[in-house]
Amino acid sequence: MDKKAMMDQFACEAYAKGVFTGTWLYAENGDIVSSGAVGFRDPEDTLPMREDSIFELASVSKQFTAAAIMLLYKRGLLRFEDELSKFFPENPYEGVTISHLLYHTSGLPDHEDWAMENLKDETSIPKNDLCVRFLRESGLEPAFAPGEKWEYSNTAYCLLAEIVAKVSGMPFETFMQKEIFEPCGMLSTRVCHIRVDGIPFDNFARGLVFCDGKYRIPDELEDCREVILLDGECGVGFVYTNIFDMLRWDRALREETLFTKEDQAVMFTPALLNNGEVATDGEGDGYGFGWFITDDPALGRILSHSGGWPGYATWCERCVEKDRMLVILCCREPEDIRGFDCFFEGMSKIARDKEPEPIKTIEDIAVKDPDKSKWEGFCGKYEHPEDADFIIDEVIMKDGELYANAIDDDGDDLTFRLYPIGGNEFGRKGGMLRVTFGDNCLVIDDVTCRKL
Repeated sequence: MDKKAMMDQFACEAYAKGVFTGTWLYAENGDIVSSGAVGFRDPEDTLPMREDSIFELASVSKQFTAAAIMLLYKRGLLRFEDELSKFFPENPYEGVTISHLLYHTSGLPDHEDWAMENLKDETSIPKNDLCVRFLRESGLEPAFAPGEKWEYSNTAYCLLAEIVAKVSGMPFETFMQKEIFEPCGMLSTRVCHIRVDGIPFDNFARGLVFCDGKYRIPDELEDCREVILLDGECGVGFVYTNIFDMLRWDRALREETLFTKEDQAVMFTPALLNNGEVATDGEGDGYGFGWFITDDPALGRILSHSGGWPGYATWCERCVEKDRMLVILCCREPEDIRGFDCFFEGMSKIARDKEPEPIKTIEDIAVKDPDKSKWEGFCGKYEHPEDADFIIDEVIMKDGELYANAIDDDGDDLTFRLYPIGGNEFGRKGGMLRVTFGDNCLVIDDVTCRKL
């Protein structure tokens, strides 16, 4: 298969459908097979995207945090069995080790929701030590005993960054620059806090969110206030880089610049729970040092990680045995999530020698000229199921179309159009939600809500 032609065409089609703005790179054996840039990197659409444009990696950053811990381990400055209390004596969560933090098996509660509620009146943006303050002040119970389960934890990786700073004797940002990025030739990469320190890159791709029919800087929106309040964090994200430096990182791992094959065997082996079973994410993937891990029958071990932050969506995967690497960096929140998912999944399929599914948005699959005779009967208020993350409060007709007034998992109100996709089933642009109307009820994800 002609992967270059397929990826180039697929990315351009995704841009034309409004589901991808950014850059991508796919390499085999260190040689670039396909790379490119589509769209603009500023809110005014005046600066064309460049292949070397700089993006925030979001959670794809976690692999670098884990690499810093591994480097300190190799130097004998810490052990994976070291407990949190060794570094933070005020820590009340007993039995949590560095290993638990790396593998997301610590059971620590989430600090970000606590920070958003308790630090909103701070006069300055808190630094990363807010995660240590959280341990001391929150009083929250652990989700489970250390090593008992797997649960993704941003708190864990913020703490790992604090441990790097404490053990190395230098700020986390400085350690990453001197000990990870520069030795690997990643000269366009750094840990940044752009709300605190400003934007240090001329070729920066600004992350934008879609709101009220247009793209906006997330700093302007109350629903995205975490981009300001949590901008001082480290470890969990906030690595800024481009596709070419990500390829340099891939080659540095291949060439054992910082880590031997034996080191990487440790880093890229899934965690085990206390009962001896492999810790998985619920979809069958294990987790290593900042990577999800899966074993493909044809390609062998594949390491991957996604990242998401208001305005950014990122993806990186490496085929360990076959020497392949794919990175996708997006800086505009897609209006249509379905089409966006099709694009990301399709690029990954091409990298794995498979034919991608066509990119389909909700408008592509929506029924043309639907029978609307029943739609007025769907309108009205609906009950709120207990413990539901997403609630449709009311269905209304507006300008001849069906809309839902809803409450999302953050408690925020939103209104969206319902698109008919067959029978009494409807979908939306902003997610993969499916709503089916029945007799005086609607069904969301197998949860039935009675009409009031």
